[in-house]
Amino acid sequence: MKEQIQKYEEMCLNGHVALNTFLYDGWLLKFSEGYTARANSVSVFYPSSMPFADKVTFCEQMYKQQGLPCQFKLTELDTELNDFLAKRGYKIVTTTDLMVCDSDCPVKPDNNNSSLDNDSKIEYVFSTTPEEWLPIFFKIHEINDAHDQDVYTRMLSKVLVNTIYCTLMYEGKPSACSSAAIENGYMLLQNVVVSSELRGHGLGKKVCRAILKKAYEAGADHSYLQVVQTNTVAVNLYKSLGFKKLYSYWYMKN
Repeated sequence: MKEQIQKYEEMCLNGHVALNTFLYDGWLLKFSEGYTARANSVSVFYPSSMPFADKVTFCEQMYKQQGLPCQFKLTELDTELNDFLAKRGYKIVTTTDLMVCDSDCPVKPDNNNSSLDNDSKIEYVFSTTPEEWLPIFFKIHEINDAHDQDVYTRMLSKVLVNTIYCTLMYEGKPSACSSAAIENGYMLLQNVVVSSELRGHGLGKKVCRAILKKAYEAGADHSYLQVVQTNTVAVNLYKSLGFKKLYSYWYMKN
């Protein structure tokens, strides 16, 4: 399991890229002006040669200099650090599952009818660059803060692996989005969002299946994603597509 966790954690970093990183004695410090915990936290990758007390103090000072809270992204491999941080006053937040699926699961025929069952009103727009997709994503996801929009635009510009961006159009109107980052046959599914007025009608599943199929055609033999455990709607959606939990991670925040 250790090798699997490290492999997926590294690929996740390549698919959701921080603006700046700092490697410190086997730990990776990520800084992205506060946009998403994944891109503004410390990840543990390699064995330490220094005491936790010294390293954590250093990390706290680095994040303070950036005007950010210090938080650590941990998995079951990091139990000793988890216990150390707990004694230091850190609390667990945002426990998240990494789920995986073989590529043949989502490309099977979809037998579940949507309440918006007229597929003639649905079309998909794909691109390999985010320029046209991003404004639609921001609108549907209701990301209205100009700073957050600018940060995420810069983050996407740093992604070096192959990408696919998908917009689901319903009756000619952008209604759902998803994106994929593909590395060595593994596809990271992310940015799945449906317009608030159309949620609950099956469009989330449709936009996921569309981009999973497109990624499969591009050579992705495996798919994976990250979903917050308390987001039961999303968890159930991904289970219905054939995804299964591989491991969990969580953040420790003071």
